[in-house]
Amino acid sequence: MLDRAILLITGIQAAGKSTIAQGIAERLPRSVHLRGDTFRRMVVGGREEMSAPPSEEALRQLRLRHRLTAQTADAYFAEGFAVVAQDVVLGEHLAELVEQIHSRPLLVVVLAPDVEAIADREAGRGKTAYDTWAIAELNAVLHEQTPRLGLWLDTSGQTPEQTIEEILRRWPEAVV
Repeated sequence: MLDRAILLITGIQAAGKSTIAQGIAERLPRSVHLRGDTFRRMVVGGREEMSAPPSEEALRQLRLRHRLTAQTADAYFAEGFAVVAQDVVLGEHLAELVEQIHSRPLLVVVLAPDVEAIADREAGRGKTAYDTWAIAELNAVLHEQTPRLGLWLDTSGQTPEQTIEEILRRWPEAVV
């Protein structure tokens, strides 16, 4: 395992991105947990949420959020930090974000539990991510339109600790 890299964790809502990213960041000696959704929440006036189909403005704001994530990850990395970035990055947006992050090594981990596991996790959460997009629709985008970059994990039957251990053990497989 590398002590210093940029690790991008993605997956649909309730896949465990925040929990896993925090757990990995806590294992690294000098690290940052970068939550891409923070940039979305910073937009107060005029924020357009993603929906099916997304508006042009929602897509513009999503791309801005990804660009800010890439720039921030690069800035922390340049200052000597390992960066664990997490966000919902699906479809063509994954390859775009990977291209925007200039620092290397860059690793991508896609958390892809099955629809039943996502539904169970979503039911137990106190928040919803994309309330107008059904879990099955997002899962289809993940599996049918997202490029197979990095390490893809079906974490349906895993605890967060087991997922963290698997990512750390398989770290080299996630390098893009």
